[in-house]
Amino acid sequence: MRVLVTGATGYIGKRIIPILLEQGHTVICAVRGTLRTQKKYSDEANVHVVMADFLNPDTLENIPKDIDAAYYLIHSMSTSVDKFHEMEEKCASNFKAYIEQTIVKQVIYLSGITNDTKLSKHLLSRKNVEHTLKSNHYGLTVFKAGIIVGSGSASFEIIRDLVEKLPVMIAPKWLNTKTQPIGVRDVLTFLTKGLGREDLYNTSHDIFGPEILTYKEMLLQFADSRGLKRYIITVPVMTPKLSSYWLYFVTSTSYKLASSLVNSMGIEIIGEESNINSLLDVKPMSYKQAIKFAFVKIEDNAIVSSWKDAFISSRNKKQASSKYLSVPKHGCFKDIKERLVKNEEKTVEKIWAIGGQNGWYYGTFLWKIRGYIDKLFGGIGLRRGRTNSNSLRTGDALDFWRVIFSDKKEKKLLLYAEMKLPGEAWLEFKIEDNLLKQTATFRPRGLWGRLYWYTVLPFHGFIFRGMINKLVESNT
Repeated sequence: MRVLVTGATGYIGKRIIPILLEQGHTVICAVRGTLRTQKKYSDEANVHVVMADFLNPDTLENIPKDIDAAYYLIHSMSTSVDKFHEMEEKCASNFKAYIEQTIVKQVIYLSGITNDTKLSKHLLSRKNVEHTLKSNHYGLTVFKAGIIVGSGSASFEIIRDLVEKLPVMIAPKWLNTKTQPIGVRDVLTFLTKGLGREDLYNTSHDIFGPEILTYKEMLLQFADSRGLKRYIITVPVMTPKLSSYWLYFVTSTSYKLASSLVNSMGIEIIGEESNINSLLDVKPMSYKQAIKFAFVKIEDNAIVSSWKDAFISSRNKKQASSKYLSVPKHGCFKDIKERLVKNEEKTVEKIWAIGGQNGWYYGTFLWKIRGYIDKLFGGIGLRRGRTNSNSLRTGDALDFWRVIFSDKKEKKLLLYAEMKLPGEAWLEFKIEDNLLKQTATFRPRGLWGRLYWYTVLPFHGFIFRGMINKLVESNT
């Protein structure tokens, strides 16, 4: 099938594309800016990237008319515009007007559970979008989900921030609101198994996990799954505005997103039973199972990433690794350095020769000290070195790092730290457009993790700066 995916760069959109490709579909990605997306899929014959802004109907002509189905995954939850509901309705209206000119047979829309008599502006907007998308030209299939549990989702990362940062929480009373969380894997399963199902045309189904939990219970179960002891005291004095500021200052979210979430979190999100689970043969996992999947590391020394839940099979494993592997973005500290490359070939060779007997080009004695400290605490230290002095393959050990991805043609090397750390760490080198980008990423675990980052931050300043300067130095 030829399948249009709107919101292709969004949380669900970027996860569903690899699944559709694996199932043999041709995917048309509708994005507002094509440059980065085109590079990501440049070698994928079954992906076509088109520029389409659904607030601007003139751009929709870029979407081919010979599509069989479409996913509507456009949301404006974090927009800075106050009247986001008007924007969402306009997007839906423009989408419908154009899609009705195509041969599309099915549109699948991911919405939110809207059964409460009192809805937030966000949930009410999603309900209105559903009405707007209804058409006599195509069959509309609506899946309505509550809190989606998966690494990188707004709600998940906020919960993670709260749990890891605050041993004791003085929290708003809406933490006692009930909801039915669902794992992102299950959401993707519903969305993909519903594709092409004529019996689901013009139907709407709530999708949810097996448990009804309060947000407080979700926080406590999250803490338990991470081996953390947390205490939560709810108070009735926090207004929605104060609650929004509370989330804004404690977590890494924006105020607009915090405000949208707070307004929605005061609403019970309980799904209505239907036969959709048996129809599509889906058995949603528990909340703790969803958390476990969100944090599990890819076997064979791979990476925890925002593409982790994409169900990439071994059929296209090498290609998938190059396009879909990325380090986490949420709840992380980053040290990013960029330099113009003087001799690209020479810099690539230096990168692939790093570590072991070759050293780290700058401040090697500090790397050695870090290795001794790691060994002192029961870690591997620097004793492993490297198996080859001038080449690196995925899976190779490199001092106290593990090679997660290595491709000289793509000019990208990604390392995952296997030293003892109060968190997880990655080091990435990538050359693009004659620019070397060196990124150190650390995802802390609890307060100790954050203290660790700030402790080593002064050393990062000159270690990483010196290293990238040496890498781009031309010896010719």
